[in-house]
Amino acid sequence: MRAPIGLFVYNRPWHTRQTIEALQKNDLAPESDLFIFADGPRTTDAASAVQEVRESLKNITGFKSVGIIERPGNLGLAGSIIEGVTRLCNEHGRVIILEDDMVTSPHFLRFMNTALDVYRKEDRVISIHGYLYPVKVRLPETFLLRGADCWGWATWKRGWDLFEHDGKKLLDEIKARNLSDRFDYDGSYPFTRMLEDQVKEMVNSWAIRWNATAFLKDRLTLYPGRSLVYNTGIDASGTHCGSSEEFATTLSQDSIAIRPIIIEEDLHAREAFKLYFRSLQPSLARRITRRVKEVFSKPS
Repeated sequence: MRAPIGLFVYNRPWHTRQTIEALQKNDLAPESDLFIFADGPRTTDAASAVQEVRESLKNITGFKSVGIIERPGNLGLAGSIIEGVTRLCNEHGRVIILEDDMVTSPHFLRFMNTALDVYRKEDRVISIHGYLYPVKVRLPETFLLRGADCWGWATWKRGWDLFEHDGKKLLDEIKARNLSDRFDYDGSYPFTRMLEDQVKEMVNSWAIRWNATAFLKDRLTLYPGRSLVYNTGIDASGTHCGSSEEFATTLSQDSIAIRPIIIEEDLHAREAFKLYFRSLQPSLARRITRRVKEVFSKPS
């Protein structure tokens, strides 16, 4: 049985269409149930675009089934994803998650489903990720890193049950255990600052809490050595989103082979991520601090 797909949309009809059309090109799409969570308008100005998105969802084909959940009010991205992932995990035991600005490779669904099967009993692996940063070195076909990520991902109920809602609890533990530098990839990326902003209610991010949860539990996420996701949303289309090419990556048109690997963090891959993050500094330091908020708290 294929994992259900949870797609979270709001008020961007073009982005939503690109995401769905790419998914339809996956060979496992006809075997997959698609659940679309359409959040309600946050303001009266957003109502027209929200309705346009909802109208565009009515005639989707190419999947085993399509369920559309129209939120009567606005939950925001964090609330919508937390509720939707919890619901699908409780009902199906596993889930694949996308947002409305994530264009996938034709091999995305097969990679996710295969990895969910292969690692289903490996408790230390908390999730599967589809996006790969545009690092400068060649990485293994698949590898594991400590923590979790949020651009095209999958998990099991056993993994999502660990999710800690309380950002302050997570932040306090990171500081008490002196793990901020490690959490921030040796100071190369301000994840701790993002968690602090979430605690201060400056941003409403589910993803930084998911990352911190996995990190503190010493859980691992499986990544592909080539990206199976391209984010079309860093184009100034969101409330907090500026335009940027720093996260642009080449979308793999080849499948990713999933072979047995050691269940431990790949230090070579971690170093590649760290070097990539550092390559964005110092001239882009202020932009990257803002970009972290875009990545982890894009408004719904």
